[in-house]
Amino acid sequence: MTFPPLREELRGIEPYGAPQLPIDQAPVQLNVNENPYGPSAVVVADIATAVAHAATTLNRYPDREFTELRTALAAYLSTDTGAGDPPIAPEQVWAANGSNEVMLQLLQAFGGPGRTAVSFAPTYSMYPEYARDTSTRWVTGHRETDFSLDLDAARALVTAERPSVVLLPSPNNPTGTALPPAAVTALCEAVGDDGVVVVDEAYGEFRREGVPSALELLPTHRNLVVTRTMSKAFAGAGLRLGYLAADPAICDAIRVVRLPYHLSAVTQAAARAALRHAPELLGRVDDLRVERDATVAWLREQRLEVADSDANFVLFGTFADRHAVWQDLLDQGVLIRETGPDGWLRVSVGTADEMTSFQEALTRTLKELT
Repeated sequence: MTFPPLREELRGIEPYGAPQLPIDQAPVQLNVNENPYGPSAVVVADIATAVAHAATTLNRYPDREFTELRTALAAYLSTDTGAGDPPIAPEQVWAANGSNEVMLQLLQAFGGPGRTAVSFAPTYSMYPEYARDTSTRWVTGHRETDFSLDLDAARALVTAERPSVVLLPSPNNPTGTALPPAAVTALCEAVGDDGVVVVDEAYGEFRREGVPSALELLPTHRNLVVTRTMSKAFAGAGLRLGYLAADPAICDAIRVVRLPYHLSAVTQAAARAALRHAPELLGRVDDLRVERDATVAWLREQRLEVADSDANFVLFGTFADRHAVWQDLLDQGVLIRETGPDGWLRVSVGTADEMTSFQEALTRTLKELT
């Protein structure tokens, strides 16, 4: 046997990860959908104080039920539910080290050998890896040319495959497409009690006016899970805190697969402090929406194809050689993402100055390569 004795299906696979380059090589970094606006000095000081207090108890294990954090997350999520809906209760909330760990725990609990997970491509590239890592069979349906979901085809796939997990990012990564509530309801009904429907709202705070959150559907569908993250709108990519809202029975089930004390006292303290400053940390979301919509309009003026976006990124194309476009932009110090369907590229929304740099660089690239 070849050393190390890696599982056969993992041999030759490259680990997931977008390029991370030093700032002097890529001064304008628009490839991983981060919020470009960092926390203020006031927020930093509060987080530092909270972490310092937590450090005095590091000889003890943290609260494995992270009760105070769940209460704070429930209060925050309750601001995004529908009018007349009951508030999200702490027992409906679960959290982990990034929404990636939340997703992996969901697949550990509800996937596994002999079970199937379904999503609709193009979609987040980590989903099949969660399935692979939990020995869950992976099946993909396909989106329409405008990246929307054909409900009849989606229902037919779910009926045929009987998945125990359906993964529905909304807004979708890498396309930015949001799902209408009718699509979520239709798939929750199609799956029934045989599985869970996970609506991944990692970019939910960036959705356009009038686009509802799937949180509004929680009182109606007990098999619905809505996941969020503090990495994007909350400007907390370095914090690594993801969370979900669901029926309490789903949260109880995840306890079976979670690692002991999986959320450190430091993480819990920092996240609670960040939530205390939610209005400030989310204060630039409107600015990023404006930049996103302006970027969509500008790219279309360049006669490029552009997907409608409810996220903090824009998918655009199409290019006969997208890598050449990506490389030429990088040579000019602008790093974007080579991802999505063939011929497409994705740019994260940055500050106004960063987006100007992107536009200037892309203008030169289009002149050189076309």
